[in-house]
Amino acid sequence: MKRVILLKSAAAALRKHRNVAPRLRDKIAAYAADPAALANSVTELRGSPLKRLRVGDFRILFEETATEIIVSGIGPRGSIYD
Repeated sequence: MKRVILLKSAAAALRKHRNVAPRLRDKIAAYAADPAALANSVTELRGSPLKRLRVGDFRILFEETATEIIVSGIGPRGSIYD
């Protein structure tokens, strides 16, 4: 299982969207435990080392190393890429 690191902006987004925060945390943990299980929901972003995980209308932007998942952004699908 990979270690999950939330950057300040991602932690603030979880506090802001409290109604869906448990669902988002569960998806991040599930991906950290078994990346193959959520392979259809993860896409590499063009021109960036980031990946995107879809969770309903929300997107989780993260970088992945061999031992860590560094979550840099969480937000609604329309505004997360700005």
